Amino acid sequence: MGSVVSNAPLVPSASHIAVQPDLRVRVYPGFDELPNTYAGIFEQSASLDFHLTLPWFRNFVRTALDTGDRVLLYGVETSQPAPKAIALLPMKHRAAYALWEPRVLSSLTNYYTCLFGPVLADGCDTSACIRQIASAIRTDKRGWDIVRIAPMGCESSVLSNMRQAFETAGFATQEFFSFGNWYLPVEAHSFQDYLSGRPSVLQNTLRRKSKKFEQTGRGRIEIITSCGGIEKAIGDYVKVYNASWKVPEPYPNFVTGLISTCAENGWLRLGLAYIDDVPIASQLWIVHQGVASIYKLAYDERFAHFSAGTILTARLMQHALDVDHVREVDYLSGDDDYKKTWMSHRRERHGFLAFNLRTLKGAVSVARHIGGRMLRRGYQKMMRRPKVDASTAAIS
Repeated sequence: MGSVVSNAPLVPSASHIAVQPDLRVRVYPGFDELPNTYAGIFEQSASLDFHLTLPWFRNFVRTALDTGDRVLLYGVETSQPAPKAIALLPMKHRAAYALWEPRVLSSLTNYYTCLFGPVLADGCDTSACIRQIASAIRTDKRGWDIVRIAPMGCESSVLSNMRQAFETAGFATQEFFSFGNWYLPVEAHSFQDYLSGRPSVLQNTLRRKSKKFEQTGRGRIEIITSCGGIEKAIGDYVKVYNASWKVPEPYPNFVTGLISTCAENGWLRLGLAYIDDVPIASQLWIVHQGVASIYKLAYDERFAHFSAGTILTARLMQHALDVDHVREVDYLSGDDDYKKTWMSHRRERHGFLAFNLRTLKGAVSVARHIGGRMLRRGYQKMMRRPKVDASTAAIS
């Protein structure tokens, strides 16, 4: 059957894309529809980052999808001797498009996601799996004009492999900057060793403010690491956030759901500072596979003179180094100046757009974003490549 561009609604069960004899790509409309064989690759990929775990994606789908968004999971499976999952690329798209709009397939990410990539089985041929997925997306009868994937680590070869795979499949790609990422490879043997290597301004401020906070006799710090008392802790976190300078959460249930998810999986380090039992500062840290990620922080501006945020960061850092013995602390997204005070290294997260040169809207989009010269170059490269056999590349 030939490749078809279709606006048909999603089918309720997985659809099948045959790309080459020993591998196949299946498309699933949700995580509940995945066969049990995918559990293994989530466990293996989870060792890389908590953003690639099944609990993360389940909370994301439950609390952070826009109205009208639909999930599409592109899974690579072996067909011989028995079906076995070896890779998965979680994506999303809008259920309906205006006639003039390009059809966009995006990574299953948004404002809350600090790292994305394919979920891969240990020992799999990463390049081969990504090529299968890119070919399947290009020949998908839904007719994707643009594919957007971000954010990804520049230090990983997966980003360049994915761009190359999409170009080979007939897309023109454009890489873009997502955000800077400050982090700390832990070399100190203890928190005190770490602190002695930080700027003297931070050391003096922390010493002075901690003494003031403790001498009031009114302040205390709590670090929640389990489900015990989690409902009260979440309520106190929300109180602090609502009293802070921060804008309201675009998806109010996402972070509270994430806190519960982390507590259930043993990843939670929720720090709360109190004055007279009133929560005045909060920080959500996630400790997973030896990495402490500083995910959310806020403080009540009425109590800013206590510098509870600085004190809380120090207490959580001490817990991460002296109790959890992490190998890295990650401040996730953003180049805020205060992060340089606590961290020592910077890297970048990038993404890319892939424009389908075989669709009119894809070609128009690439001309608008990249320019006519790149469009002509893309078409020339595409024409030099061997043609894909449409009879084995279409969704059946």
